[in-house]
Amino acid sequence: MDKILRIDMGAADGPKTSESPLGDYAGLGGRAMTSTIVSKEVPPLCHPLGEDNKLVISPGLLSGTAAVVSGRLSVGCKSPLTGGIKEANSGGQGAQVLARLGYAAIVLEGKPKDDTLYKVLINADGVTIAEASDLKMLGNYDLVEKMKAAHGDKITCISIGPAGEMKMSAASIAITDMEVRPTRHAGRGGVGAVMGTKGVKVIVLDDAGMKMRAPKDPDKFKAANKEFADGLKKNPVTGQGLPAFGTNVLTNVINEAGGYPTHNFSTGQFDGASKISGEALAELETARGGLATHGCHRGCIIKCSGVYNDKDGNYLTKQPEYETVWAHGGNCGIDDLDVIAQLDRMDDDFGLDTIEMGAAIGVAMDAGLAKFGDGEAAINLLKEVGRGTPLGRILGNGAAVTGRVFAVERVPVVKGQAMPAYDPRTVQGIGVTYATTPMGADHTSGYAVATNIMKVGGDVDPLKPEGQAELSRNLQIATAAIDSTGMCLFIAFAILDQPETFQALIDMLNGFYGLSMTGDDVAELGKSVLKKERDFNERAGFTAKHDRLPEFFKKIPLAPHNITFQVTDEELDTVHNY
Repeated sequence: MDKILRIDMGAADGPKTSESPLGDYAGLGGRAMTSTIVSKEVPPLCHPLGEDNKLVISPGLLSGTAAVVSGRLSVGCKSPLTGGIKEANSGGQGAQVLARLGYAAIVLEGKPKDDTLYKVLINADGVTIAEASDLKMLGNYDLVEKMKAAHGDKITCISIGPAGEMKMSAASIAITDMEVRPTRHAGRGGVGAVMGTKGVKVIVLDDAGMKMRAPKDPDKFKAANKEFADGLKKNPVTGQGLPAFGTNVLTNVINEAGGYPTHNFSTGQFDGASKISGEALAELETARGGLATHGCHRGCIIKCSGVYNDKDGNYLTKQPEYETVWAHGGNCGIDDLDVIAQLDRMDDDFGLDTIEMGAAIGVAMDAGLAKFGDGEAAINLLKEVGRGTPLGRILGNGAAVTGRVFAVERVPVVKGQAMPAYDPRTVQGIGVTYATTPMGADHTSGYAVATNIMKVGGDVDPLKPEGQAELSRNLQIATAAIDSTGMCLFIAFAILDQPETFQALIDMLNGFYGLSMTGDDVAELGKSVLKKERDFNERAGFTAKHDRLPEFFKKIPLAPHNITFQVTDEELDTVHNY
């Protein structure tokens, strides 16, 4: 992983590739790599869909190694959804394969002079780019089948669906899983639209003949990896809850806490929660011959994913994640897992962020375009997006656009990006993260739910403002560092409560790279990433006034606790004082 691949899609005679050593970007990976390149090379005031924006794809520092759960891939750019910097994170095979091919980053630059679509193939022999007009407007599933027929079934694909080609601000980038299905997505912020602007439909990766990355100190690395794996297995969340019920194990937990946004954030509990819970989902998957426990990439030992079959026992989609089940389920008043699974499949095929789409449909329901609880209507609205009709283009550009077009006041967004499945009035710490992360409303940027609700890493009362700014600050720093390693964010459940597991992670980094990092060094890495992201946003025109929640969270109490978001603006402004 010692080079950067740049592809100039706007070169005079067609796309042009070049490779360079890491140079100033040495020692970076994942989010640290994407945010550093974007911050340094992309003009902050450029149009997100213009030629000056860049799409950066980077595996983490430990991706492509024997390190467990190290297969997260970072995708960065200026976001067409928020107008600020964006890092979208995905599982799947992409990070592991790209790292083994030797690339620390792929940078898509420039913009084609016409609407020609291209396919990029990267293997041990190098990089080839070919026109691919026959792939236009294909869904991700059909696209991947074509790529398998052309290049074999051992490949990994990074692709966009019709939404990315139509440059919708909710468009995602799909990464194939172990079964070469386009089920893992860099979903947030409209990164798929930027890839569409570059004229790239798919990047095919083939690491045949490439070896796993070797550590500088094999014995130290191997010992640390074992201790780290043991730590994940003994933790009740990563070793028991997530493997048994997937991320959707949270549905009953958050609903019981009164923080499950229902009917477009109008109340904090959903009567149908038990019907769409992780427990119900796992039971249904097993009964239909699917899988309730499954990894999204080789080397994952948490295995929080699964396989969802239809009523006839045929594969439909991967196990819908908690955020997806909430967005298309409780948020829209839908308590039918088959409807939710169908919506998930459509999102993956069209190439759409499930959170943004569920939020947009919820806003549309609030506007009267459909009734809450009407699953068929939700499916029809999503079909409009796939077809690119005028209504579909409104919805496909996210909840904020949908709210403006249909004059809805209750629009749950920050910096233009829709909120995920935790109401900030009941989980005040996550509200601080929504408001102050450079990414727009994003739970993964500083997952305060862990401490507010699950009491991991301490106990901060979710219903009170005290301690929330400090909690979010520390988690945002830690998350930025984890996102740079290629590790799954779920390792946080173990490293927050198990000091020896955190030390094992540091020892893995040291053993692999021949370093002598400490916990303080990891924190400094996280701070440096956040500083670059915030600097980009400031140069793009963002101020402290953008680090705020919509007014209705401060004015309208949420049942059942009947409270509002209580963290003051002054406290929000202290989050990034480090």
